[in-house]
Amino acid sequence: MQKAVQLEIERLINLLKAEQTSDGSWNYAFDTGVITDAYMIILLRSLSINNEEKLIIELTERIMSKQEQNGAWKLYYDEEQGNLSRTIEAYYGLLYSGYYDKDDECMQKAQTFILARGGLEKAGMFTKIMLCLTGQLPWPVFFPVPIEVMLLPAYFPVHLFDISVFGRANIVPILLLGNRKHVFTTKDTPELSHLKTQKREQEVFVHPQLDEWQEYFSSLIQARGEELRFFEGLEQQAINDAEQYMLRRIEPDGTLLSYFSSTFLMIFALLSIGYSENDPLIERALDGLKSMKCKINGCSHVQYTTADVWNTSLISYALQEAGAAPADETIRKANAYLLSRQNVKYGDWAIHNPHQLPGGFGFSNINTINPDVDDSTASLRSLAHEVFQEPGTYSRWQLGSSWVLSMQNDDGGWPSFEKGINKPYLSLLPIEKAAFIFEDPSSADLTGRTLEFLGNYTNLSKQHPSVKKAHKWLKSNQEANGSWYGRWGICYIYGTWAAVTGLAATGAAPGGKLLKKAVSWLEEIQRIDGGWGESCESDQKKKYVPLQASTLTHTAWAVDALISVSETPTKAIEKGIQFLVKHGKSQKWTEDYPKGQGMGGTFYIHYHSYRFIWPLLTLSHYTRKYS
Repeated sequence: MQKAVQLEIERLINLLKAEQTSDGSWNYAFDTGVITDAYMIILLRSLSINNEEKLIIELTERIMSKQEQNGAWKLYYDEEQGNLSRTIEAYYGLLYSGYYDKDDECMQKAQTFILARGGLEKAGMFTKIMLCLTGQLPWPVFFPVPIEVMLLPAYFPVHLFDISVFGRANIVPILLLGNRKHVFTTKDTPELSHLKTQKREQEVFVHPQLDEWQEYFSSLIQARGEELRFFEGLEQQAINDAEQYMLRRIEPDGTLLSYFSSTFLMIFALLSIGYSENDPLIERALDGLKSMKCKINGCSHVQYTTADVWNTSLISYALQEAGAAPADETIRKANAYLLSRQNVKYGDWAIHNPHQLPGGFGFSNINTINPDVDDSTASLRSLAHEVFQEPGTYSRWQLGSSWVLSMQNDDGGWPSFEKGINKPYLSLLPIEKAAFIFEDPSSADLTGRTLEFLGNYTNLSKQHPSVKKAHKWLKSNQEANGSWYGRWGICYIYGTWAAVTGLAATGAAPGGKLLKKAVSWLEEIQRIDGGWGESCESDQKKKYVPLQASTLTHTAWAVDALISVSETPTKAIEKGIQFLVKHGKSQKWTEDYPKGQGMGGTFYIHYHSYRFIWPLLTLSHYTRKYS
């Protein structure tokens, strides 16, 4: 058994070393399905950019490769039948490309699926906004949220910076577009009326409940028209503020905070207020989006963002856990890359954390002002051994550690991007996926992983108030069955792994009730083949839903959690290790299944690096602890 484990470790080490790029990073794909591919086609065609035919053809090929037999597109393998919004977007992208006609068999099948699911009117919020933007659905007469909300002061009960940075980056350009009701069409824009199920033309907007809000704002404006004229100048000021908000957050590659969706919306928002299609800002933004193209199984995919810092920090750390020394050329190059990506500028995080110097790390290759806690602890883990041999980097490592510690929420947990962004009543607003858009609360995965870093890589006492507060938060947020919900992974296995390893690293008793419940739950859900697997349905139903198949990544997370609290290898651990060794080269659909989420029910992520990183880490921990 031990020999087989060692051979698999060596295989993974050699594979990962061979994949490192010349700058020291790993650029494995951040794969979110076809949504960005379709939107890229729609963007290029809407702007009449005619010198990207090769890219458009490549993107249509990838979109078509993902269509199901029933004509639909799915978010994940076991999604029932298909996903309406993704199917509408894929259909629209193919039609707008000019290389597919609505009478083609594949398009007819997609049309049948769309109409059977309620047509354009039943699409998700962001899909409807795109359809309004490109003339396929009418903008409402009165946009439900006035642009003047940009001007609400910080002392107001709700203001712009009470919303998560991801939410703001998308909502600000949407506010501009919705209030200006801008529509971008060309002579070649397809017409999608055949995908509507309602016979008469009417306003169809982002969420059924918003009809009431729309009526409220409409009646308010009509009743208070004379008074509101006094404030007419506020609209232009709000427009200017929205413009400046976007311009101040453009990264060196031209994108808005490195996100595809926010950059897509920003381009149209700037055009709506008078920017030319030839403006350098627009051209740079387009170039930034095109730079995120990658190849997956021979097909071109435009990524939602790049994941180079995340990949590099995790891989460098995993290789070191497997025995690579900091002086190893692969590690040296990786850590030099990571240090070059440490944030030195203030970003929005400083609004709620004003007394802390910059020092965090972001997710993407080009990320200078939007660090997050998870990438910061991951990068600092990778750098931990080097800093004690290279004194010049110690102060920077300390600064990063200080930044992470300063980001702890008052409730004891850690958020992703900004502290104090957790006003649960915002999730009650009648906006689809409001909790994901507006909130950045403490989560078990961020809290657990931060504790694991603090416990294993800093000299922070296990009796430190921050550690004790975090333990208390995890205790109060453990599910009745012993698991924890993970915000950025799939899902309860991910959260439980992070919580267990974090608690174990900071002094929680393995035999205590908290960890015993978690271990029992993990052992109960182990599959007969020795592995673990979880469905994306978990995050929508807010309870564990088994995948009905085991995956390498879920198995590695579960086994690593068990190893962290077991002095001797248990039967569950041994079976899990056997699964990882036996199936390490698997090419089944389970290894393409999303293991990450951005927005539950809408946006899932297949990290192409995960099938290598997590098994290597777990096998290495197994060998180090039990051999």
